[in-house]
Amino acid sequence: MARFIMYILFFVIINAVALMQFTAAQTVHVVGDDLGWIVPQNGATAYSNWAASKRFLVGDILVFNFTTNEHDVLQVPKASFDECSDDNPIGNMLINGPANVTLNSTGEQYYICTIGRHCELGQRLAITVSATSSSPLPAPSPTTPTTPSPTSNDCTPAPTSGPTAGSIPAPDATPNSSSSSSVLATLLLSMFPIFMGLIF
Repeated sequence: MARFIMYILFFVIINAVALMQFTAAQTVHVVGDDLGWIVPQNGATAYSNWAASKRFLVGDILVFNFTTNEHDVLQVPKASFDECSDDNPIGNMLINGPANVTLNSTGEQYYICTIGRHCELGQRLAITVSATSSSPLPAPSPTTPTTPSPTSNDCTPAPTSGPTAGSIPAPDATPNSSSSSSVLATLLLSMFPIFMGLIF
C-alpha cells in the first residue's frame, strides 16, 4: 500500500513539474507593441529597439498586427533580410493580419514585409531565439539600414488606424507564476481525496 502511494505521489510531482515547465515556456510577443507591424516613421530602429529588450524562446509566439492587403510577413535568411529581398523564403508568406508565428527553432530569425519598399523603409525584424530562459539576453544585432524617402505610391506608410496590440486581444504575454501555482494547487487538491482513500 505504501509503495502504491509513493507511485501516485511521484506521478503527481512529475506531472506538476511538466505542467509548470509548459506554462512558463510560452510567451506571446506583440511585434512592435502598440506600433504594430507597419512602416515605422523612424525606420528599422523601431523594431530593432523593440526586439533588443525581449527574450525570445522556442515555443514563444510572435503576433504581427497588420491590416490585410496592406502588409505581409515573410521569414527570410539573413542575406535576403539585408537586401530586403523575398528570395529564398523560409515557410509561407503570411498575408492575413493579424498573423501569429510560433518560434520553433533556436538562432537568428529574420522577418520582412514584401509589399513595395516597406522593408527598405524599416518594416523588418531580426530576433535571436534561445532554447532556455537561462540564456542571457542576446546583444542587439547591429543594423545600418538606409531609410530612403518615399518617392512612389507603392511605399506609402500604412495608416496608423489599423489594428494595434490594444484592439486585438492576445493571450497574456507574460507567464504568470501565480497561475502556475494555482494550477498546481488545484491538481494537488484534486488528488488529496485519492490519497486519503488509499490511506484509510
